[in-house]
This record gives sequence, C-alpha cells and structure tokens, in this order.
Amino acid sequence: MDEKRELLRHTLATVAYRAAHALEGAPDSFATFAGVGRQPADILAHMGDLFEWALSMVKGHEQWHSSKSLSWKEEQKRFFAALEAFDAYLASTEPLHAPMDKIFQAPIADALTHVGQLAMMRRLAGAKIQGENYYVARIETGNVSADQAAPVQSF
Repeated sequence: MDEKRELLRHTLATVAYRAAHALEGAPDSFATFAGVGRQPADILAHMGDLFEWALSMVKGHEQWHSSKSLSWKEEQKRFFAALEAFDAYLASTEPLHAPMDKIFQAPIADALTHVGQLAMMRRLAGAKIQGENYYVARIETGNVSADQAAPVQSF
C-alpha cells in the first residue's frame, strides 16, 4: 500500500484513539455543556460531517452536509461509523479522487483540533479525563472504532 495512504490511515487511527479517550466516561450531560461556544454534541456532529465529506471527496463526488446533532450516544456511533467508512475506503485499492495533502489539511486536521477542544471542554465541565503520553500509546492503523487500547503511560 502507498506510504501516504498508510500515513493517512494511521492519522485516522490517532483521531479515533484520542476521540475515544476524550469521549469515554463523559456523562450524558456533557453533550449540552455550553461553556465555550458550540456544545460537544454539535462538535461531534461536525466531526462526523468532516469524515463523510472526506469520503465523498476521495470517491470523487465532493458533498458537504451540516448535520443536526443526534442524541449523545447516537452521535458517537455516527462519528465512529464515518471514520470506519473512510478508513475502509483508504484501505481498499479504489482510486483517490482528491489529493491526500488536502484531505489531511482540511477534514483530518480540523477533526484533531476538535478532539482537543472536546478534551478541554471536559475539564471545563468538571468531567476531567486522564492525561497520557501519546508517543507511547498503542495506536493501531485500522482501528478507528470507539474500542481503543488503554493508555500505556498516564499522568
């Protein structure tokens, strides 16, 4: 497989890993926390939209859709389903109809920013998450589900 395509897949696994840990154990009330702009459920809906958009671009029929957020649990499922669909396409031999650098700089980089935003908002909402050393994290290319390895080195 193409090295750039593999790097994109590893980056998706990184998004999944970080998002799973930022969302894990969040109380349902966190979905509507309104301390700093958009609510977490709306941010997560946007993140799902980003990966649906990315998939449409690589398939050659770019389409953007702004989704209204679902219930907190359903929005999490939708987000990881969008990641899984995009990763499956990248893992295939289907051609990419969009430049990989543009896919990275737009939907993927935006999603990474939003994962950090959710982690920060968890702290502001009083639902702290454990910090960890991501350099030693067990991030596996292809694992873009909510089911992620436990932190190797927490702090």
